[in-house]
Amino acid sequence: MAAPDRDATSVGKNARPTHADVARLANVSTATVSYVLNNSAGKRISARTREAVYRAAGQLGYRPNVAARNLARGESGVVLSVLPRVAVGDMPIQAGSLMATALAQHGLLQVQIFETEDHERIIDAIDNLDPIAVVSLFPLSGDARAKVRAAKVPLIEIGLLPALGDPLLTVGALRVDHLVSRGHHRIAFGRTDVAKWRALGDYWLEGIVDAARAHDLPPITVDEVTASSAAEVVAGWVRDGVTAVCAQSDEIAGLVLHGLREAGLRCPHDLAVIGIDANPMGALCDPPLTTVEYNPAAVADAAIAAVLTELGYPAPPAPQPTDVAHLIVRAST
Repeated sequence: MAAPDRDATSVGKNARPTHADVARLANVSTATVSYVLNNSAGKRISARTREAVYRAAGQLGYRPNVAARNLARGESGVVLSVLPRVAVGDMPIQAGSLMATALAQHGLLQVQIFETEDHERIIDAIDNLDPIAVVSLFPLSGDARAKVRAAKVPLIEIGLLPALGDPLLTVGALRVDHLVSRGHHRIAFGRTDVAKWRALGDYWLEGIVDAARAHDLPPITVDEVTASSAAEVVAGWVRDGVTAVCAQSDEIAGLVLHGLREAGLRCPHDLAVIGIDANPMGALCDPPLTTVEYNPAAVADAAIAAVLTELGYPAPPAPQPTDVAHLIVRAST
């Protein structure tokens, strides 16, 4: 008795789908499937045909034998993910974990490294790992960017992806809009005095300044806050008419709260305080800290779609612009 023909749409329960299975479902040749899924150069394939192949591959759960393909091409299959040296809470690790799982389904290995001030670690990693793509949450330095360009591999800077809108402006607006809604118009920005964390302070400050300008607020007062100077700084703010402060991070917000206690002032009566990062300790502050929490799933979804598209793999559509963060309102504001 002859074995029944295998329905292409049923592949995957007991056998790994092949190019031939994808070709049957997409109604194209196996050669066309190979050209599309391997992103072969010099082959003119219509957008409609590419979409049909990607749709069929996704429906079947097709996964290329990337290890064999990379070996044939002399490629590593490594996606180098650069974690920022600036403190941004747990979000990069959480988003990176989601990315690693998704990329592994395509046979890709995500290798995470932490950025350093001189960026030599990134340059060494590109030399030693020979990645097929580099992913970074924030824009890389000139030297690191030049190294990626010289390696002729895609660079995906997650914070600049259209699907995430503009995190700098979004987060700045979240904080300033909230403070304005509570009646605050004189706002300060508390930053770190540690040189290696200043970059993030500059980043978030720009968003705060833009949001304040949109509300026609007075110029933002900017001061460094340390354990030893916190009381003096916050007392100066209150004396000058500042009624609310956006901190560079939840850690700096904690120092501001410490300074208020040391100066005999009250939060939020004398000075409202809002942080960023959603550090779990913020809920235990006195008073509990209002902060901004990132959405790691939104960050990961945007990054995954961008990486797979750049590398020519079947990729989910890029998500629509979404909120990369949301406000957690507590008693400090």
